[in-house]
Amino acid sequence: MKLLGPRVGQWYQDLQTKTAFEVVAWDPKTLLVETQFIDGEVSEYDLDSWKELQPISIEAPEDWRNPYELDGEESHDPDLPFHPEDWSGPLSDIEPEFMIGVEEY
Repeated sequence: MKLLGPRVGQWYQDLQTKTAFEVVAWDPKTLLVETQFIDGEVSEYDLDSWKELQPISIEAPEDWRNPYELDGEESHDPDLPFHPEDWSGPLSDIEPEFMIGVEEY
């Protein structure tokens, strides 16, 4: 029976350690498999090491995105303009000592 290579995007579980991981890259030329664990750690295996893992295919865990999810202000896209809801903060009451391009008479 021919061993099929790992599938990118597929989740697997190591039978020995019971850890879940996703295959994020597979290079059939160099026979290297790159995986990412649920905590974000990345690992690389050669094909012989991959076979020793005896991985089984599993469904993606429900919380597999947790280490990557951003909340609050961290999720703001820096390329989008920022429009605060309240423009009247304590700094808006401060007048600058001078303004560029404006001359006093």
